[in-house]
Amino acid sequence: MSKIIRIGTRDSELALWQARTVQKQLKEQGYQSVLVPVKSMGDLVLDKPLHELGITGVFTKTLDIAMLKGEIDIAVHSMKDVPTVLPKGIVQAAVLKRGNYMDILAFKHNEEFLSQKEAVIATGSLRRKAQWLNRYPTHEVVDLRGNVQTRADKLEDNDWNGAIFAAAGLERVGLEFENTIGLTWMVPAPAQGAVVVVALEDDEFSKTACAELNHKETEICTTLERKFLNLLEGGCTAPIGALAIIKDTNVSLKGVLLSVDGKKRIEVEFTSKLGKHENLAEACVERVFSRGGKLLMSEIAGVSKKPDVYSTKKLTTEQVARFDTDITVDSEDFIQISLNRIPRLALKATHRNVIITSQNAVEALIASINPDELKFENIYCVGRKTKRLIEKRIGKVTHFENSAKELADYLVDSIEGSTATYFCSNLRLDDLPTILADHKIELTEIEAYSTKKSPLKIDDAIKGVLFYSPSSIESYLQENSTDVIAYCIGDTTAAEAKKHFSKVHISKMPTLESVIDLVNKDYE
Repeated sequence: MSKIIRIGTRDSELALWQARTVQKQLKEQGYQSVLVPVKSMGDLVLDKPLHELGITGVFTKTLDIAMLKGEIDIAVHSMKDVPTVLPKGIVQAAVLKRGNYMDILAFKHNEEFLSQKEAVIATGSLRRKAQWLNRYPTHEVVDLRGNVQTRADKLEDNDWNGAIFAAAGLERVGLEFENTIGLTWMVPAPAQGAVVVVALEDDEFSKTACAELNHKETEICTTLERKFLNLLEGGCTAPIGALAIIKDTNVSLKGVLLSVDGKKRIEVEFTSKLGKHENLAEACVERVFSRGGKLLMSEIAGVSKKPDVYSTKKLTTEQVARFDTDITVDSEDFIQISLNRIPRLALKATHRNVIITSQNAVEALIASINPDELKFENIYCVGRKTKRLIEKRIGKVTHFENSAKELADYLVDSIEGSTATYFCSNLRLDDLPTILADHKIELTEIEAYSTKKSPLKIDDAIKGVLFYSPSSIESYLQENSTDVIAYCIGDTTAAEAKKHFSKVHISKMPTLESVIDLVNKDYE
């Protein structure tokens, strides 16, 4: 147990309480740890309601990035803030025993306003706002953001009748209001009152340490609630509540979906025997949909903030976080990749010169043969990430360039001999084979992976589209117009884009991150 576990946490009072609780429990199990506080976007941007920030995981993504960069070992979150799908490489390591899951109303003077036509209630939660308006349709609900103490101060300083808080948050920071009412009729956020610990998937030490903190009953309930949320495809942008409770040998799950204005409400509840509860969330969602839930979700999506730009490659949480906060982005893969099974006989032969222009080709090689069996004398590749992957999994790279054309130009002057093996895709528009052929360099092409166009119609309001290959442009054009700005990863992609788009911008480096930086600069 010599490793000191670095615990990432937001630096708010509540977040630090949660992180110290984890630290204390780890210490009781014999593990050493240190806190690493980090500010999140949700803490920094306080002038907009959460749903207007246009992203999920607004309080967690900064810690996700820190973990993926190796700056922390685990992260501690209020579980209700965590997206239902964790970033690739990050897993749930433990859920602590749940605290109070209720919402409470803190009010100033008396409760008379509850029976009056006019009143002002403050909350930054779309779920709380919708449920309040469903019960009190003539009241006004104003936005309230900030940490627990900041929100309490704002209630005191403003002429509001009351404000809604999570009971667990108040209890954990020791904040008491003189007048409060438990909102037993309000369905809480999925996993409200629970604290979750996440870790890197390949960090066995941290996962083993955190597993000892896991509370099984809380894990069962929060898993059901978050599954209900996930199946409804909701996040910060949809008014969704869920609560699972275990009593004796039964598990019950209550779920609610409302319109943003609270005028429409669909509430369902199912009960099952413990151990046979796996499909409770599906049953609840199916009932919600049968009562008009799909139409309601479509209406909610229609009033949500539409994206400004679209990426033709699915973005990771870390990549989305790289965009400036005032840019809303959506993404999907316009090219589907499938790795080919490369004949072992072809791979076991000695290859004097090998050319690899994609990480997909590296993955195909690794999937087809044990890298120790490869006999590659010289490896030439395109891109730093491809180079890093090759040297991590296969062997040393002789030379790399930032584009296929630049690599071809280099090989014309520097290749040893006059033959090379090119592990490539079935679809490509790069100039490398042509340039080498013009200079009498014989190229043996082996299709390591296949690419298939997967076009998708995007919203007409999109102003810019990010492209990473000529094939992604061809796929995009099958369903969409050219009345957008094309942000391109390199010269080859840009050359294809210029045939169709009037505005084409090229990133300085042939990396996805560089394309995002190009968008950020354009939106300054």
